[in-house]
Amino acid sequence: MMTLREKQSKFMFLKAFLILHAYSLGYELTQPDCRLQHMENSLHYIGLAEDFNLFKNGVYLRKTEDHLKLGEYWESLNPLCRWGGRWGDGNHYSMEHNGVR
Repeated sequence: MMTLREKQSKFMFLKAFLILHAYSLGYELTQPDCRLQHMENSLHYIGLAEDFNLFKNGVYLRKTEDHLKLGEYWESLNPLCRWGGRWGDGNHYSMEHNGVR
């Protein structure tokens, strides 16, 4: 079983693959405003979740479906990788920790 620190390191490593894959498909990514509040006990607060704004040809893609290719790719990288599109939060990419996705 991985420690939190080990998961954080793995998450950072895998996030690099996701970003490179997005750009290889012709997408661009930005990060939403980091001051946005997340739900209590969110994985964002412990470094195991990231939200990405997705763009193609300069157009902001807001729909969960727009993230499908990236979400499925993310899930394929590691058994602990979770994509928020499975519960309607398409721009959310995380690594499960203690049952939290």
